[in-house]
Amino acid sequence: MAGEGTEGMEETRVPAPRGYVRQPGIPDEMIGPDGTVRPLWRGLAAALARASSHEMELRRARADQYLRDSGVFYRQYGAGSSDERPWPLSPVPVLVGQEDWDRLTPGLIQRAELLERLMADLYGPNRMVAGGHLPPELVAANPEWLRPMVGVAPRSGHYLHFLAFEIGRGPDGNWWVLADRAQAPSGAGYALENRVATSRAFSELYSTGNIHRLAGFFRDFRNSLLQAGEDNESRVVILTPGPMNETYYEHAYIARYLGFTLVQGEDLTVIDGRVHVRTVSGPRPAEVLWRRLDSTYADPVELDPASQIGTPGLVSALRAGGMTMINSLGSGVLETRALMAFLPRLAPILTGKPLILPNIATWWLGGAAERAALLADPANRVLSRAMATGAPFDHQGELGLAAALPPGLLAERLAATGPRLVAQEVVQLSTTPTLVEGRLLPRPMTMRVFLARVQGEWRVMPGGFARIGASPDPAAIAMQRGGSTADVWVVSPGPVPEVSLSAPASVPYRRVTPGALPARAADNLFWLGRYVERTEASVRLLRACHVRLAESGATARPLLRAIRPLLDFNGVDPDKGIPPGLLNTLSAAFATAGRVRDRFSPDAWSALADIDKTARRMAARVTPGDDAARALSALLRKLAGISGLVNENMYRFMGWRFLSLGRQLERAMGMTAGLAHLADPAMPEGALDMAVELGDSVMTHRRRFAVSTSRDTVVDLLALDGANPRSVRHQVDGMVEQVAHLPGTQGESTISPLLAQVRQIQLELEAGRPEALTTNALWLIRSRLATWSDHLTGTYFR
Repeated sequence: MAGEGTEGMEETRVPAPRGYVRQPGIPDEMIGPDGTVRPLWRGLAAALARASSHEMELRRARADQYLRDSGVFYRQYGAGSSDERPWPLSPVPVLVGQEDWDRLTPGLIQRAELLERLMADLYGPNRMVAGGHLPPELVAANPEWLRPMVGVAPRSGHYLHFLAFEIGRGPDGNWWVLADRAQAPSGAGYALENRVATSRAFSELYSTGNIHRLAGFFRDFRNSLLQAGEDNESRVVILTPGPMNETYYEHAYIARYLGFTLVQGEDLTVIDGRVHVRTVSGPRPAEVLWRRLDSTYADPVELDPASQIGTPGLVSALRAGGMTMINSLGSGVLETRALMAFLPRLAPILTGKPLILPNIATWWLGGAAERAALLADPANRVLSRAMATGAPFDHQGELGLAAALPPGLLAERLAATGPRLVAQEVVQLSTTPTLVEGRLLPRPMTMRVFLARVQGEWRVMPGGFARIGASPDPAAIAMQRGGSTADVWVVSPGPVPEVSLSAPASVPYRRVTPGALPARAADNLFWLGRYVERTEASVRLLRACHVRLAESGATARPLLRAIRPLLDFNGVDPDKGIPPGLLNTLSAAFATAGRVRDRFSPDAWSALADIDKTARRMAARVTPGDDAARALSALLRKLAGISGLVNENMYRFMGWRFLSLGRQLERAMGMTAGLAHLADPAMPEGALDMAVELGDSVMTHRRRFAVSTSRDTVVDLLALDGANPRSVRHQVDGMVEQVAHLPGTQGESTISPLLAQVRQIQLELEAGRPEALTTNALWLIRSRLATWSDHLTGTYFR
């Protein structure tokens, strides 16, 4: 791709790609007023013009495949429900030239500093209200202005550390701000994923296009956060509302990308004015908290008492100076739509200069002059609630066009509720090319740009993500209304440095010791191991039933009737190919993995998602017998892939130990229950062979015992043989090894009750004899294992 001034840029005018028609009277990012391609876009436009519809769909498919493999999603809310939706990426990037970007950057930095100083005033001396520059009702009646935070100075000296602005290009070709994002700005992680996906679609252009990289921005911000802590033992944590939040994927992705700990409100506790993370090793200090939930939910004691996702005492910790929060509580007040009417007049007062980058024209209708002006000329004005947040096209608090109301009704509404309303100019956005059903069409576009405070100074991310309308109407830009996103490429006239998240070679090598594992994460990893193992056990049991049904037909009925209690015990129904009970267990595994998304590799997540989708497709068409047996075998092979990814690729952190404990415990309990049923002397012929099959030990049994299957051989192999990876003893041996590495299990002269209990079971199995393991004895072992699980939960998860 040839950028402005880049090598290979053609001087002749280049026509628009075939079929692409600029909308009359609306500026287009790619096409100039003369109908030809702008110099910046010539390389990309040439590639688009050369590509057939089929090739363009292949490019889109490459980008979409990356997003699917990485599990990128956003949550879409409907009437009383929410669903995970694939991330809607338009593979055609939006290009911004270096000169254009350099003009934009000072305005963004000035606006960030304006919001910082306004925040300091609103929660400090309040001179803007006292001096008559800001109506008092916009502050005192604002639900985002938090009275408990008044007078609470941030420990870092700054209220704001990470901001985003929604900007658009107007009819005159200049940029203006549509919305300020200061509460808990989202989108930076999605911008990173957009970059990777788009570079897959246009790899040949990205690699040679002099496009500024994003990694340096995140590297510098990460380092700045790490330096904000005063205690070497403390950590940086990202506070998320949880998996049901619409941008939870991004929270997990950023935590994994930057190496920070992702926590929820229940993971934190306040001790002596300092915030700590509840970990399996006890409370650990957290001095820097990057907040991704709205301020009012953060502390149910001093803010919203109905909040179930906050941490009691968080405000008191801030008041005591025990932590740095990104951004300070109460920053949501800066997003209030009515404030935009006053920022142009506040800028000279607070920054000493007029606004470099204007915002969308806004009028607060609490003043008589503003109401009269609107009544005189209501054309091209949108009414919305004064306390609403977001850009006009987000439809939050929007009440419709002023001109759509009869003059008398408009006057009546303004007289009654004027101070609670604002009017904003109807936006006319520039367009950018996007793929629509294989065709390249112009669609309205906005850009979300991000700023981070690095060593006290604002740094602008050289890129961002664009929001693209689903139709020519700017109202269709919101993703909840079908809009899509696109990567933003800031194109330099010359080569750009190759940057990465890694430290430069000049920085000394240092191995970082992993932090203690949060108790909630340990709990979820433990149950993830259990659910995956439970799923596999159910699949093996169902397959054994359907194989016998297919091979023996009616002769298998007595055995299948006899093992009905075992099937009920496992919650599966063999009368259906893929029963709901199996799907429910798989759903539990998938949901649990979602709660530790930041600790789950993309490959493992993709594999688990594939299993879940495969099982649900099978459930709709598989019939009992041979059809179900073959389908379950395919499902079993996919489950084996999950085990391989975890056991071979997962670093042996504490999280791996709890995940392994969950699998070992579930396998031990499942095998004891299976043997108690199938090795019972009252079971019909074939039950012992089924037990060996469920233990995946048919070949091993034939090699080890030169006799026919008997109860003693089966119990010896599946319960007492420590060399058999499917046996109860092998699982207990593994549990002893894992527990010995858990925090607090071994002192100088004593061991914990948790370790002592599982060691006792291990010793009994080592000395056990098959004939002594009666049905009752097997059930007793299972009961002791279940009790041990409760002790583990009480010790580390609660």
